[in-house]
Amino acid sequence: MKASPADQQELLRLQSLDTRLQQLAHRLGSLPQAAPLAELATRDTAVRGTRAEAVGGLEDARAELKRLESDVAMVEARIARDGDRLQHTSSTKDVAALESELASLARRLSDLEDQELAVMEKVEAAEAAVAGIDAERATIAAEAAALEAERDEAASGLGTERDAAERDRAVVAGSVPAELLTFYEQHRLRGGGVGAALLRQRTCGGCTITLTGSDLEQVRRAAPDDVLQCPECDRILVRTDESGL
Repeated sequence: MKASPADQQELLRLQSLDTRLQQLAHRLGSLPQAAPLAELATRDTAVRGTRAEAVGGLEDARAELKRLESDVAMVEARIARDGDRLQHTSSTKDVAALESELASLARRLSDLEDQELAVMEKVEAAEAAVAGIDAERATIAAEAAALEAERDEAASGLGTERDAAERDRAVVAGSVPAELLTFYEQHRLRGGGVGAALLRQRTCGGCTITLTGSDLEQVRRAAPDDVLQCPECDRILVRTDESGL
């Protein structure tokens, strides 16, 4: 491939901007708030699981209490009905039967009320457990919000730098011939983000290998507009007055 020395040297400017963009992307992805935010997210997931269990227990207790309240209401209604019948009967046999039934109902009602009280306490304990879990989640959310604000503030500055670098890159890339730009992008993809490197004092800036022997002689014999590649790392070698040839 052929390209003027000036166009080849533009690749160094382009590479510098691409390296800067890589650095900014790394910094944006490794902000100091990232790790504690991930830890808080893990904690919140665990707490949400605990809450689901607690809410399940609360719902079961409330369902049990509702059933007992219904049973109590039924027994109280029967007591009221039998009590009214007792007031309006003159049959000694009926009186005896009703009094026996009322005594049995009274015992049943007492048992139900004892159970109702125990379940009411269970409901209160379950409600307190859910409230405690909700308070813990609120604390986690507040800590996460504070960290997110810090992260967003830091990311804003880095984002501004990234946007400026992207604008500069677009300008530089627009000045590079299309064929040379495509060649550079291909090598940058294969080269871990580095597609072009300065040859300084016969040393490749991409892999730090110093050219010697036939490799060096081949570079020396190349025309100024020849696009060369490092024999070691295959990146584009850009020659300047610093190349020491």
